[in-house]
Amino acid sequence: MSVKVGIMGATGYIGVELVRILSGHENVEIVALGTQNYGGQFIFEVYPHLAGYNGLVCEEYSPDGFPESVEVLFVALPHGYSMPYAVECKRRGIKMIDLGADFRLTDYLEYQQWYEVRHTAPELLPEAVYGLPEIKREQIKGAGLIANPGCYPTSIILAMAPLLKNDLIDPNSIVADSKSGASGAGRGLALGVHFSEVNENFKAYNVGIHRHTPEIEQELGQLAGGKLTVSFSPHLLPITRGILSTVYGKLNKDISIGDLINLYQEFYHNEFFVRILPEGVLPQTKWTTGSNHCDIGLVVDPRTGRVVVLSAIDNLVKGAAGQAVQNMNIICGLPENSALTCPGLFP
Repeated sequence: MSVKVGIMGATGYIGVELVRILSGHENVEIVALGTQNYGGQFIFEVYPHLAGYNGLVCEEYSPDGFPESVEVLFVALPHGYSMPYAVECKRRGIKMIDLGADFRLTDYLEYQQWYEVRHTAPELLPEAVYGLPEIKREQIKGAGLIANPGCYPTSIILAMAPLLKNDLIDPNSIVADSKSGASGAGRGLALGVHFSEVNENFKAYNVGIHRHTPEIEQELGQLAGGKLTVSFSPHLLPITRGILSTVYGKLNKDISIGDLINLYQEFYHNEFFVRILPEGVLPQTKWTTGSNHCDIGLVVDPRTGRVVVLSAIDNLVKGAAGQAVQNMNIICGLPENSALTCPGLFP
């Protein structure tokens, strides 16, 4: 079996990570690479590390102009650009995995409020499945449109899911403090991610107003069985890759660290990509760099009655391209960890 895939936005950081991973997938043939800036160039001219692995030419495809042979379309474009591709995929009857934000929120008015862009395909929102496999695998299996989660939400939702599903914390007490590497801002030029601005610096940004906030609240609310409000503070680290989220919640009852670790291990016992660390070991971004893993460490603070959950992911892999490939494997009936079993890079 060979699945023919197209990647729109193939020359961005997430798109080229898709190319890297899928070029090593034995059941995938990449047949189209879409770009907004590098039309007519070989992908290995834009990214020389792909020389010998992929020889396709990048093309400036329109939403209705990508090849008819495509069976699964990955769209790794900024918010607002995925909607016409979704309409075309629906018309052709092919599957689409959106790595942007256009189909993550179930309420298009909320999307318009947070992203300040008109949603032109709200009729497709009921068909979109939020693509976090560890939580929504059964829904993903039959889906034609996957809304790949954001990087920050992935780290926070996986950290909190066992607590909310077991009613162990006050759902309105959640505080998420997250730090990301500079690649999360994409490849476009911006003063705030210039080397001299990021190097030897550490800063918060968009505190309380980050666009991932409604996505986090929507998905955590579904786990908790009702609406909730989260305090979310993102920060920029002077590193290339990685997210470390430290998430706090007020415990509803006393629980030992041993029992809590056992609960997490049971919740994720069949999940290859989620690793629950032993007592006293806390995750580090370096441990997941280049991998599709999410590492989770736990601390119970009896003095404050809080639980502290720390999670680490690679923002470009489990936080984006790797998770998208995981979703593709599920919807195509392939082994879920195909092309994703390599451990992280170290040092």
